[in-house]
Amino acid sequence: MRKKNNSSSFMTLLIMVLIIGGSLYVYFSPTFERNKPVIILENNNGYWNLKSPLQLKIKDDSGVKAYKVMIKSESGTTTLVNEQLLIPKKSLTISIKPPRGAYTMKDKTISIIVQAKDVSKWNFFKGNKSVVACKFIIDKKRPQVNIIDNSYKISHGGSALVIFQAKDANLKSLYIESNDKKHFQVEPFYKKGYYIALLAWPVQSKNFRATIIATDKAGNITRSYVPLYLKDRQYKLSKIKLSDKFLKGKIANLAEDFEATQGVTNPLEQFKIINEKVREKDNALIHKYTSVVPKEMISSFKIHRMYPLTNGAVVAHFGDHRKYYYHGKFISEAYHLGIDLASYAMAPIKTQNGGKVVFAGFNGIYGNNPIISHGLGLYTIYGHCSSLDVTVGDEVAPNTVIAKTGKTGYAMGDHLHFGVLVQGIEVRPQEWMDRGWIKTNISDIIKRAKKIINRQ
Repeated sequence: MRKKNNSSSFMTLLIMVLIIGGSLYVYFSPTFERNKPVIILENNNGYWNLKSPLQLKIKDDSGVKAYKVMIKSESGTTTLVNEQLLIPKKSLTISIKPPRGAYTMKDKTISIIVQAKDVSKWNFFKGNKSVVACKFIIDKKRPQVNIIDNSYKISHGGSALVIFQAKDANLKSLYIESNDKKHFQVEPFYKKGYYIALLAWPVQSKNFRATIIATDKAGNITRSYVPLYLKDRQYKLSKIKLSDKFLKGKIANLAEDFEATQGVTNPLEQFKIINEKVREKDNALIHKYTSVVPKEMISSFKIHRMYPLTNGAVVAHFGDHRKYYYHGKFISEAYHLGIDLASYAMAPIKTQNGGKVVFAGFNGIYGNNPIISHGLGLYTIYGHCSSLDVTVGDEVAPNTVIAKTGKTGYAMGDHLHFGVLVQGIEVRPQEWMDRGWIKTNISDIIKRAKKIINRQ
């Protein structure tokens, strides 16, 4: 009798162990994982144009074995995709195309329903199931873009202005793209729905084309070409012979001040580093500060001709392509992206236009280098100054002395390196120093555009 009880107890214990063991196996085994498939459906901020495919991603630890995509509209529910996978996948990326004839649908809203099942044995071998439903507002209309007025032409290395209208109830992004993929930001102008922007044709680019690109939340895109006559300009190519006196003098002294040349003893290598790597770094700082465009609406943009150095003589021109040689061997090259003006030592530098000081400090080859914002993405820079009379954040009035000329940085003598930039691109200062050019390409465009807008 006792043996029978012991045997019964043992069997009961064994059964309990098996039950617990089986439960633990089911609980912890990957075969019985309990996580539902993760469904990620691109929703375009809740808009769809019924043209561009929607991107769908499904993930699951045990593997996705089936998924189904349906579209629900006023006319009913239609299956777009229904797939059973022969080989389960842990990650799927599917492009969901609209059904045939979808573009003729009159529905203002539709829903996309996605179902997914995994291969898990959980839930009594049925697996885990996920369902996601996304509602979309249907927007099939492209944004409207109308150019109001623009500069007639743009010169190689120069600037131009464009004013246009952009309309769309669901407008998402608006910018102007050049042929080399530069994005020019636009600023609201005068009345709601109108925009203004300065454009720039980089001197390093052989061609130029500007296209207004308006995109709405549904992915509809409008591209409108800005009709500009292109005026080519020939820039000087200078072949400069490097002397030992220059290398062992000015370059050796500069090399002591730059981190990139520390430990470099070869004069030619020092020059190459300063002319290329240091210049690139210093230009990057300038481009960073001069790429900012205000976002608030403006109604006017008054700019006076620029001539920061009274009676200053031009000693170096904008756009000069300088190639450097040593004993007939090519060493390095660079573009001169401003004009150099000289009068007398430590001459006062004045800005003819008011603005905000966005940078005022030492900037490598440019030495002491204030940068002033004049609005609409237009900036002026002043290099090699001996001293600065402004600090960051200062609002300077027209005809204010901001600095004194000097020879700090990469300068052989006392002078001013004067540069003008449009949205981070160096442009010909000569245009902005010409009262007639400013009137024709800036002031008159704005004046005419306002009259047109007022009539609409």
